[in-house]
Amino acid sequence: MAKIKTTFFCQNCGTQHAKWVGQCAACKEWNTIVEEIIQKEEKRVWKQATTAKNIINKPLKIADIELNPEERVVTNNNELDTVLGGGLVKGSVTLLGGEPGIGKSTLLLQVALNIRQKVLYVSGEESQSQIKMRAERLDAKNSNCLILTETNTQQIFKNIEETVPDVLVIDSIQTLHTNTIEASPGSISQIRETSAELIKFAKETATPVLLIGHINKEGNIAGPKILEHMVDVVLQFEGDRNHTYRILRSQKNRFGSTAELGIYEMLSNGLREISNPSEILISKKDADLSGTAIASTLEGIRPLMIEIQALVSTAVYGTPQRSTTGYNLKRLHMILAVLEKRAGFKLGAKDVFLNITGGINVDDPAIDLAVVAAILSSNQDIAIHPNVCFAAEVGLAGEIRPVSKIDQRILEAEKLGYKTFVASKYNKISSKNHGIRLVLVGKIEEAFATLFA
Repeated sequence: MAKIKTTFFCQNCGTQHAKWVGQCAACKEWNTIVEEIIQKEEKRVWKQATTAKNIINKPLKIADIELNPEERVVTNNNELDTVLGGGLVKGSVTLLGGEPGIGKSTLLLQVALNIRQKVLYVSGEESQSQIKMRAERLDAKNSNCLILTETNTQQIFKNIEETVPDVLVIDSIQTLHTNTIEASPGSISQIRETSAELIKFAKETATPVLLIGHINKEGNIAGPKILEHMVDVVLQFEGDRNHTYRILRSQKNRFGSTAELGIYEMLSNGLREISNPSEILISKKDADLSGTAIASTLEGIRPLMIEIQALVSTAVYGTPQRSTTGYNLKRLHMILAVLEKRAGFKLGAKDVFLNITGGINVDDPAIDLAVVAAILSSNQDIAIHPNVCFAAEVGLAGEIRPVSKIDQRILEAEKLGYKTFVASKYNKISSKNHGIRLVLVGKIEEAFATLFA
């Protein structure tokens, strides 16, 4: 008889407890401990039939270890390949999370239909006919894409042994369950066990595995936190369902940078890759309006031009309002204090609203000068010329500080047709022969005199 025991898990962090307690000792959350019945079997679900048997790993000197180049599977989706660092690494496990309805299933089905390798797409949420309808809408045909609707990992592995796919897609990890554990799908123990089985399969067969994960109300991937530690890559699909643009970010990547960014547009026939994000991040307008400024920011190695919009008005209520969209509110408070103390602008009794167009969040300090320019433009009600671009950080003393990779920012602004580039005079610019006029300033007062003189 198999041994049956009861354990208690925290639904927030996945920590196991010997008995029920009101507060989790690991994450300090209250009322998150649930009881689960676990039944362990000696038999493992996934076993590689041939090569992996009876191999014993031995310790080696680091100089004696052979370094094999990473073999990557190109997905034919340039934005996804960029975020992953060049494609899917063989044997890697990638976890994709995001809000409901944001387009996670659409993205991975689109990848499965366009990749050249044989793909097994396993869905526990939709029927085969529903997936067929979505595939026809995506207008992509791949005879190597196999669709399976199953939630039991034992049955999934039986189909894997029959089909031998090159890439495995699971939609989603919260719907899977294994017979070795008596718990409902989506529970802490089921997510942990099914993930361990899939990771073991990926490592032993060198098959890339793509997992879709649900998120909780806090915006984190649902399930135990250890799930994100177990996988190789964690991707976050962001965006507002009321807007058409979607952003793919990397939160963890063992094979590349986590600073890369992918931008898509949701259309009726699927997700369209945005090769030039600056075009969608800058609004089109006929007349020059005050309160707008163009900033040059970097996402990974990709320079982007974004539009900063500010609105400064007299406070109707006693306490002035401060509101931001896509920008850190605390940093806005700091910039307003610098403008008040160092530059003498009386903004303490005025409402200030700040918005970054396109629905993206930016934490690059290089957009500080553009934020200052937009606020002063709205306060003075004087429009900034649309051919002016900014890239500089603002310090607490009111100084304009240099930023990294200034030459890349200048070249991108020049390529997009901007005529003037405002930056810090302390930047080390490698070449002065740019085809764009450089305006180098050292203080906020100098930038104000240059723009509004």
